[in-house]
Amino acid sequence: MSIANVLALIGGVALFLFGMQLMGDGLKKVAGNKLELVLWKLSGTPIKGVLLGTFVTAVIQSSSATSAMVVGFVNSGMMTVAQSISVVMGANIGTSVTGWLLCLSMLGKSGGLLSLLSTDTISAVVAFIGIIWLMFSKKETKRSAGSIMLGFAVLMYGMAAMSDAVAPLKESESFRSLLTMFDNPLLGILIGILITALLQSNSASVGILQAISVTGAVSYAAAFPMIMGMGIGASIPVLLSAVGAGRDGKRTSLIYLLINVFGTVICTVVFYGANMILHFPFMQNNAPISMVGIAMMNTLYRIAAIIVLMPFMKYLERITDRMLRNTPEKKEETAAKSYDIGHLEERFLENPILALTQSKEAMQRMAELTKNGLFGAFDLIGKYDEAEAKKVIEAEDVVDHYEDMLGTYLIKVTGKELNHEQTLEVSLYLHTVSDFERVSDHSVNIQEVAEEIFQKKVQFSEPALDELHVLEAALRKIVGMTFEAFEKGDLELAGKVEPLEECIDTLCQTAKLNHVARLQTQLCTLKQGFVFNDLIGNFERVADHCSNIAVALVELHADSFDTHEYLNDIKSRQNSEFQRLYEQYSEEYSFMS
Repeated sequence: MSIANVLALIGGVALFLFGMQLMGDGLKKVAGNKLELVLWKLSGTPIKGVLLGTFVTAVIQSSSATSAMVVGFVNSGMMTVAQSISVVMGANIGTSVTGWLLCLSMLGKSGGLLSLLSTDTISAVVAFIGIIWLMFSKKETKRSAGSIMLGFAVLMYGMAAMSDAVAPLKESESFRSLLTMFDNPLLGILIGILITALLQSNSASVGILQAISVTGAVSYAAAFPMIMGMGIGASIPVLLSAVGAGRDGKRTSLIYLLINVFGTVICTVVFYGANMILHFPFMQNNAPISMVGIAMMNTLYRIAAIIVLMPFMKYLERITDRMLRNTPEKKEETAAKSYDIGHLEERFLENPILALTQSKEAMQRMAELTKNGLFGAFDLIGKYDEAEAKKVIEAEDVVDHYEDMLGTYLIKVTGKELNHEQTLEVSLYLHTVSDFERVSDHSVNIQEVAEEIFQKKVQFSEPALDELHVLEAALRKIVGMTFEAFEKGDLELAGKVEPLEECIDTLCQTAKLNHVARLQTQLCTLKQGFVFNDLIGNFERVADHCSNIAVALVELHADSFDTHEYLNDIKSRQNSEFQRLYEQYSEEYSFMS
């Protein structure tokens, strides 16, 4: 084999790998970039997990990529280790689809009329259409389809280049002798591991084996152990992807390795044991294997291994649990220990839909914690309890952590390639995360006022208590509406927030004026006046932040974040719906005359 052939082989491998990546990226875009989300949402049962893992891997052309993605799911808490096992099993099957795709390169080799349907002809036509769509179409779907077609053509050209480069080896006895060495199962498995570890792709390794098989020098006896070894070698990039992950993320990467190791061991023992007894004809006399034979063997081996291992999924989970035991952590008296803060997975930054799904879930946990802390602070007014007060303070500490964590993560997301809808979603979260945090701050302020009332034994007059109760009820209403609208993306509900906020502002102003009047008539004292005004001020600010959140939600769908203009518009027009709701809230929340 000359230097020119070696360089042609290297070039063919490069084209092959690039085509596979280009085609996989295009397929993901055509699927709406939601494959990862589907994988996470629907992998509820073992059978579903296997089927989805198979499908996603067949599309993105990489079991390593699917498994690395699953490591991220587990590490972020979006998926359990038990759920991940079936998906990883499916990924092992899905990676064999590429081998069947490469069999298309055999089309037209027999000559005659079929030569018109040869791989060269089909690839040329597909490449031409693909490049036209990619370069000149304005529709994103067509451009993505162009990427798929171009990727397929490059893949086929790479395969043809590899086959042509190794063609001279047909006549080489030394090459045949070399491949005969791999009839030894242990040596064949080792070579398969090394090749795949080097290429970082099981599909590419099988593709190269298929290209070499056109020489007729690859036997069934040599191909089978190499195929098994290639599965183990594909674990290397998955193990590397778990560097820096938590314990469960690392356990998931180990499961990928264990599935392939156990599959190899079991199939080696069963297959070669049966061969010793039955003497399979295709394993005798160095019978050559074709490209289709390799694809078939690869698929059957992977399916057989998964069928054998599926009943033992819980044992795989236990093994990794023992291999990576929990290290005892030093107990820290921090607020974070009392709550599930969650984790924003850095690995998902390259998949914006996953990054934003994570961010939304974190925002919703933050909102729920904020609401519970605020309502807990309301309950302390007049009924102060140290244990409950501590919960309010701890919740605020965790909300602060959420704000820091989300702010940093969302800024990183903005640096990625986002579509228009994703850009608006990031903007919504960045606009509202500080409002949630400020509401939490006011819950602590209210808790502190409640503590002061308790320690100083402040007693409010009946009119003052009535005003506080009315305002508290209105605030519970506006917070509940706002947070529900944010969680559900309910624009109709969000539109009802501003009239209530206007009503609360009016109530707060009235309460302040009434309290001044009570001070003048000595119905209330200055000691009562300070804490009363503190409460009213915090109530008013909470309503303001609810307004900010609701307006941001409405403006997101208006494709604008000009809050000032929006508020001026709805108030200046005093539209009938706004006025109707304002009057309704004014009747519902009013002070005793």
